Amino acid sequence: MAKGHRSQIKRERNAVKDTRPSAKLSYARVSVQKACFVLDAIRGKDVNTALGILAYNPRYASTVIEKLVKSAVANAENNNGMDTSKLYIEECYANCAPTMKRIHPRAQGRAYRILKRMSHITVVLNER
Repeated sequence: MAKGHRSQIKRERNAVKDTRPSAKLSYARVSVQKACFVLDAIRGKDVNTALGILAYNPRYASTVIEKLVKSAVANAENNNGMDTSKLYIEECYANCAPTMKRIHPRAQGRAYRILKRMSHITVVLNER
């Protein structure tokens, strides 16, 4: 059991900031499952290899993630002063975002619901 009051423990945990460069895209109009196919292909790769994979990947999510990786590289270079040739993708994941619900008319006056799914995509870089 940890020592101290619960609020003190939370304060200490939140005081430790993650200094790794990252970029996050909220409410991307691509489902988590489709984004994860692309994210699995670039996880652990160095940035140049990952950008090459994303450039020639035919999926729509790859264009969105390519912009996100370039943004994370720019954050690493400008905010953290890191060397871009040593960067690699340490973490990348997609989480669920709110789903837009739409109605599609069907036969005999019925209505089918269409779920337009969204995701929050995060890319975290680090130096080797």
